[in-house]
Amino acid sequence: MRIALCSSFVPFVNGGYRNIVEWLETMLLEAGHEVERIYLPEVDSPDLLFRQMAAFRFVDLSAADRLICFRPQAHLIPHPNKIVWFIHHLRAFYDLWDTEYRGFPDDVKHRGIRDALRAADTAALREARRVFSNSRVVGDRLLRFNGIESEPLFPPVLRPERFRFRALNDEIVCICRIEHHKRQQLLVEALKYCRTPVRLRLCGMSAGSGFSTEVARLAGVFGVTDRVTIDDRWITEDEKAELLADCLAAAYLPVDEDSYGYPSIEAAHAGKAVLTTSDAGGVLEFVTHGANGLVAEPDPASVASAMDQLFEDRIATRRLGEAATARIAEMNIAWPHVIERLLA
Repeated sequence: MRIALCSSFVPFVNGGYRNIVEWLETMLLEAGHEVERIYLPEVDSPDLLFRQMAAFRFVDLSAADRLICFRPQAHLIPHPNKIVWFIHHLRAFYDLWDTEYRGFPDDVKHRGIRDALRAADTAALREARRVFSNSRVVGDRLLRFNGIESEPLFPPVLRPERFRFRALNDEIVCICRIEHHKRQQLLVEALKYCRTPVRLRLCGMSAGSGFSTEVARLAGVFGVTDRVTIDDRWITEDEKAELLADCLAAAYLPVDEDSYGYPSIEAAHAGKAVLTTSDAGGVLEFVTHGANGLVAEPDPASVASAMDQLFEDRIATRRLGEAATARIAEMNIAWPHVIERLLA
């Protein structure tokens, strides 16, 4: 089958939104399909939004037998055999509208843009033969905002065998982009309240915001600089596997995340417990408190208590990690299942 994979991207910003496309491409090629991967640039600026959307509408991929779309606004591309694996909305115009993350005024102009965007998204999604979501959280948003039913299809990682358990050191690692909504600052502040000498390692790039500098400043303010390592750069897959092999646990504390996030499942493949918070959104579809990880309240003292628990009871921490690995199979997070559903 000739399959076109189409997504949007923010130039020079890497992240899991690229992995889902490129890892699927690898697996489809191995299954014997002919694949074209197409990225179209997209910037979430209200004044540029509809010009970009019009460009998507004129893309001709009729040479493909099947089109699979991912990040918005790729679902605007017309095709008679369009499948959408929806990973998130342009969230500032949807679930983040009434939050500090909107980034523009709540006025007549921007409400008009919001309403027109939602109408265009709904119309384009209704063109699809089938709509999948990368989590139940995203599926609920699609139903709430667009009236679109979707099937949860959880994204696996590529070559999970590269992850392995080796040891439990004294360090909790957080491997993801260093951004305000990923809340590395909460982990740093929590260290101030820890009774144990647990350490923290933050790994990942900032998207040009300089937030890693602010996190380092906060470590100094809280007096924990000597217990925090900040590695502000793109972390390779091999480096990631090495860090997870030896760490005490992994932390992933985003605000209402779209899905469980690659940091959660990567840690689970390495047999490590995941520390998250009760408002982390899709992460809670994977992590259950006391079963395969710890779920703290989103405040420094609660996070600190969970960090101390992981440090003090290594036997229990190891059991949580083993259960996290088992959770992957329970949720059927596997490439054969993904390919079977997308090509059905």
